[in-house]
Amino acid sequence: MFRNYLKTAWRNMMRNKTSSFINVAGLSIGIACALLIVIFIKNELSYDRFHKDANRIFQVILNGNMNGQEFWAGNTPPPVGAALTGNIPEIESYTRFYKPNDIVVRYEENSGTEKFFTEKNVLAVDSDFLQVFDFNIIEGDAATALMKPGSVVITEDMAKKYFGTEKAIGKTVLMTQAKRPFAVTAVIKNIPSQSSIQFDFLAPVADFPVVKQFSWSWVWQQMVCYVKLKSNVRTDKTGIHELEAKFPAVVRVQAANGFKRIGKPFDEFIKSGGKWDFHLMPLVDVHLRSATVSMPWINHISNIKYIYIFGSIALFIILLACVNFMNLSTARASNRAKEVGIRKVTGSTKTQLIKQFLSEAFLYSFISSAIAVALVMLLLKGFSVIIDEPISFQTAFTPGIWISLIGLTIVVGLFAGSYPAFYLTSFKPVLVLKGKNLLAGSRKNLLIRNGLVVFQFTVSSIMIVGTLVVLKQLKFFRNTDLGFNKENVLVISSTNRLKQSEESFRQSISQLPGVLNASITTSIPSGSVFGDSYQPESEGDEQPAKEINLNSFMVDEAFVPTLNIAVLMGRNFSKEFSDSASVILNEEAVKQIGWNDPVGKWLDYPGGDNVRFKVIGVVKNFNIQSLQAVITPFALFHSSSKTYDLGVSNIVAKIKSGDLPHVMDQLQSKWK
Repeated sequence: MFRNYLKTAWRNMMRNKTSSFINVAGLSIGIACALLIVIFIKNELSYDRFHKDANRIFQVILNGNMNGQEFWAGNTPPPVGAALTGNIPEIESYTRFYKPNDIVVRYEENSGTEKFFTEKNVLAVDSDFLQVFDFNIIEGDAATALMKPGSVVITEDMAKKYFGTEKAIGKTVLMTQAKRPFAVTAVIKNIPSQSSIQFDFLAPVADFPVVKQFSWSWVWQQMVCYVKLKSNVRTDKTGIHELEAKFPAVVRVQAANGFKRIGKPFDEFIKSGGKWDFHLMPLVDVHLRSATVSMPWINHISNIKYIYIFGSIALFIILLACVNFMNLSTARASNRAKEVGIRKVTGSTKTQLIKQFLSEAFLYSFISSAIAVALVMLLLKGFSVIIDEPISFQTAFTPGIWISLIGLTIVVGLFAGSYPAFYLTSFKPVLVLKGKNLLAGSRKNLLIRNGLVVFQFTVSSIMIVGTLVVLKQLKFFRNTDLGFNKENVLVISSTNRLKQSEESFRQSISQLPGVLNASITTSIPSGSVFGDSYQPESEGDEQPAKEINLNSFMVDEAFVPTLNIAVLMGRNFSKEFSDSASVILNEEAVKQIGWNDPVGKWLDYPGGDNVRFKVIGVVKNFNIQSLQAVITPFALFHSSSKTYDLGVSNIVAKIKSGDLPHVMDQLQSKWK
């Protein structure tokens, strides 16, 4: 019987090719769009779930308040992992990593030729890092690979990049400015794109002196810490809240010495309104639920809101496609009415007719799903570029996706075919065969049909308006004043490897005909920043000003003009003056300090042996992070101040419009 239903449905489709084509096209596009969204959602929800004990691993998050500025940070002080693990029995172990700036890695081939590259994804990790996380090791032993200083673990892509087809284990590469030798002890399969932790090289933290230098500090927030809970510990929200309630007592005792060393007794810090609370964030939530937490080492953070938004869009697209099918089917009611009347007269029951029309809807649905899969295959490459995720057919069409597609096909067929089936089979054969006008129908049917049309129009209008809003938002992001001019600005990273030749290299490229200006800086907007606390000078007879947290770059005289940052008060750095003890602030810093006349005021830096900096200028606020981030107090220190040492610097060059390809060739020639 079912076979007969399908045959009849197929013949009816072939008799009405135009309407069948419209129905199939509408359902195919709707299912394809929904399928792409489902693939995107599945990809987003799969982050970090490949680790065996992912549900027991939590990232330690700091919720702090210093000088009235509250923040949430994924970077935590070095001692926090050991302090929590040693005092809270529910925690089984902890591991940490520190992300240094770009590192030059060198390897000398057998021919004597040295190849070197600037590597951005180097992590300094604790020795048990590969035991807490389940990254797939191709060669080597996870338990011992990072035990000894001078060890390095690399990914398979890095093994091919440096050693070609040769065996990587035992090879030695030179890393850091000091050209220290590191022996390869393990090779890891390339890190899945669905990992919030991305790296190409792993080296022991013992090989990075800055970590040891600040190992005592409870305010140096440069380490990322994860804890692994014991298997019998509750990991639901209630269980985690109960566990977090034990943290303050531990921190109060353990952090006392660290705060005392910087002249801030911890108890006094808390009494004065400060906050230094630690929380646990599930590893599997980091990708989607950490939008309000500063996590600068993660290249791509999403938001759970997008899952709800795109999930709703997929649902409405499917509903729209189904309603479109219903409206087209019921619009052809007069053509199908006599067929229904004759079938009823010849003995067909209402149930049989309903099955017939549902079979037709299911046939449309299955054909549309097959075409939708073909469309997705064609669009997948471009789609992966749009969402910035390497998605292939194999990774996209997992068993779960196939099951979802089959379920979606059945639901679409059932939903899209239900109303036409019940509507058409409700016709009375006597009236049909007499040629009565059935399109007017009952008041109930009329309300349903009008409701479907209104729904279709409303959803279509909402989606069109939504598209226009998104386009307007994209235009806003492209055209918003960032506070600096990013057009035709070229960045040459890690130029600190040139050492004493860096300044002469900057001068040589600034003299190129196509280069307007060039500057040396420790970082750039959207790059890493250095943050610390400073004590501002009081203004007049007012009470002492509160300390202020400042993010900063160290730059030379050319930085401000190169990025065309507006100087609102005072002056820029100049070679005509000795500016090693000078500082330039942004508007937000001046506003939060409360100065009316900032130029000439002083900032004391307790962390630098009570160094004092004179404010020589105020620049317009400029974005150093995304437009979603709030502009915070910011400072520019002169590179001669040596306020801090990040171990990295960059050259930014302003290029004449239209000269970029030619200048690029010249720069590459000079660099070599």
